[in-house]
Amino acid sequence: MAISINQLRNGQTLLVDGEVWQVVDFQHVKPGKGAAFVRTKLKNLKTDALVERTFKGDERIEEAFIEEKRFQFLYSTKDFYSFLDQQTFEEIQLEREKIEEIILFLKENQEISAFFYKDQILNISLPNFVELEVKRTEPGIRGDTAKGGEKPAVLETGLVIQVPLFVNEGDRIKIDTRTVKYVERVMK
Repeated sequence: MAISINQLRNGQTLLVDGEVWQVVDFQHVKPGKGAAFVRTKLKNLKTDALVERTFKGDERIEEAFIEEKRFQFLYSTKDFYSFLDQQTFEEIQLEREKIEEIILFLKENQEISAFFYKDQILNISLPNFVELEVKRTEPGIRGDTAKGGEKPAVLETGLVIQVPLFVNEGDRIKIDTRTVKYVERVMK
């Protein structure tokens, strides 16, 4: 459905040059001379690229309807990751290359969100926080703050992050998936 450029709002998804974009920011500009226009900042939902684009005030643009589906991670093989659709209970397999950036956060039975446009996956979104178990880390030595009070830890998925000195092997910790940083230790 084509909409007027004056109907834009933040978070809206658009079809521009055959690609699906999300409006991050927009500004209506009415210069003293000439016609009004809209200056936008758009995010490509497939590549996460940000671009700035200007549209004339009388332009019409196609709106893209994005569908969000909830999936549960089941298992992985060498090249594929299997997920279960939470509504239809159908199993889908995604190639390793399509989800490379989230693999180190995935563990069995974890829920994720997938965003579709015309039955094609645009991107996958993890929860903001995940809980993972520390598999390997050096024991913290009391008073050792020469390294800033942090040490490396290998988590159950293979992810390596910096954790405080008091975190030990076997502890469950909460990680922020957006920043890949330690948040807190989770009590069992």
